[in-house]
Amino acid sequence: MNRQTFVRIWHSFRLLTITSSGRRATYLQKKKVFHHIGRGCTIMDRKVPLYSRLISLGDNVHLATHVLLVTHDAAHMCINNLDDAVTGGRKCKEKIGCIDIGNNVFVGSNVTILYGVKIGNNVVIGAGSIVNRDIPDNSVAAGVPARVIGSFDDFVKKRLQDEPYPDELRPRGHQISPQLEEKLWEQMKNR
Repeated sequence: MNRQTFVRIWHSFRLLTITSSGRRATYLQKKKVFHHIGRGCTIMDRKVPLYSRLISLGDNVHLATHVLLVTHDAAHMCINNLDDAVTGGRKCKEKIGCIDIGNNVFVGSNVTILYGVKIGNNVVIGAGSIVNRDIPDNSVAAGVPARVIGSFDDFVKKRLQDEPYPDELRPRGHQISPQLEEKLWEQMKNR
C-alpha cells in the first residue's frame, strides 16, 4: 500500500470517530484533504474520495448522506485489456478531473457528482441525482442525469412559505420529540 492510499484510509477511519458533520468538514479542512473547503460546510459521509485534492468546496456547502464525489473512472482498464487488433496496440490512461462546488450549495442524499463538473453558487441538487455536467449559479437541479428544474430564488420563496411544524417542536441534536413525530404522522394521514 502506498503512502497516499494509507493516508486516505487513515482520514476515512478518523472520520468514523467524528460525530458532527460540521466537525468532519473542519477536520478535512485543517488536514488539507481536499483542494479547498470553505467556511460553514458540513459533510455527512465518512469516506475520503480517491484523488480528494481534485475537489473544491466553497463556503456554506452541505453534502448530505451518501454523496459520491467521483474524480476518476476506470474504463481504461477494460480498454487496455482488449486485443491489440481492436486497439491498434494503443493503451488508455485513467481519466481524472476536478470537481468544483461553489458557495451556498446543498447536495441531497445519494447524489453522484462526476469529474469535470463545476457547480455554481446558490444551488440545490436533488436527492438521487447524477451530476455529469456543469450546473449554473442560482438553480435547482435534479434527475439522472441532473438538469436544471427551477431557480434558487423560487426554491427559497417556496421553502420560506412552508412551515411544517411549530418552532418549539423542531428537532434538537438530530432527535425529534414524540409530539413532533405525532404531528408529522397526522399531516401524512391527512394528505
